[in-house]
Amino acid sequence: MQNPRLNWTNVLFVLSAHLVAAFAVYYLVAIRFSWWTCGFGLVWGILCGLSITGGYHRLFSHAAYRASKPLRAFTLGFGSAAVQNSALAWSADHRAHHARTDTDGDPYDIRKGFWWAHIGWVLYHSPDEKDLALVRDLSADPLVLFQHRWYVPLAVVFGVALPGLFGLLWGDPIGTILVAGWLRLVVQWHATFSINSLTHSFGRKTFDRESSAFDSWWIALVTFGEGYHNFHHRFPIDYRNAVRWYQFDPTKWWIWTMARLGLASNLRCVPAERIEAARRASRVPDESMALTSS
Repeated sequence: MQNPRLNWTNVLFVLSAHLVAAFAVYYLVAIRFSWWTCGFGLVWGILCGLSITGGYHRLFSHAAYRASKPLRAFTLGFGSAAVQNSALAWSADHRAHHARTDTDGDPYDIRKGFWWAHIGWVLYHSPDEKDLALVRDLSADPLVLFQHRWYVPLAVVFGVALPGLFGLLWGDPIGTILVAGWLRLVVQWHATFSINSLTHSFGRKTFDRESSAFDSWWIALVTFGEGYHNFHHRFPIDYRNAVRWYQFDPTKWWIWTMARLGLASNLRCVPAERIEAARRASRVPDESMALTSS
């Protein structure tokens, strides 16, 4: 397989985004600090983050539940602001990662090194064509196709234009664009990328000793519950990543809440006995704690 070539469009955009994010910090410290701006940036980050974890990941990539049109449209809109490609392309890469974990067909193969899995793979052209055969089901969804076709304009609207308009309400549109647009974006990138790098490097192999994925509670804290990655690789169709009552998985709670509101349905859960059997087979000592169904 030939060596990949740098994707200069991605390199320049990623570099520019980090520089603007650094300026956003300077803006808050030295030019104008606003609690409204910071609070809005936090809310926008939560909405965009859940749209990746609950939308791109658990809904579109793994079909762990069904979502109504309004909920799908919501996750596709705010997911665009995460600037991680369209849901169709993102899911194609992610399904390839699960189908070909730790092989040459894995887009973010941890065997190529921590930084390759974290962000390096984004900065290079893939030597192979994206396998859209893996996402034929998503290609039948008009909303997914609309977002795929209009991904860049949607990213600008949800990532820059809307934050700026909201910022007008308290007289700080520039700060809101910088914080909710660019600083939020870079923080969210590294949170998402940490699943490919950190959770394939550190933690516990609680359910599958053969997988390169680990369960890391501390990574779950900054990834809306995605840190329980060993469980996820063992049971990818489950809408939960965390199955203990005390484990931090706000994406699970978000999906459960959407179901109670009638916006989601068919939440898929692996039976507790299968989960317990996998834990025992992994030969990892545990303190016999009850599984939850939510």
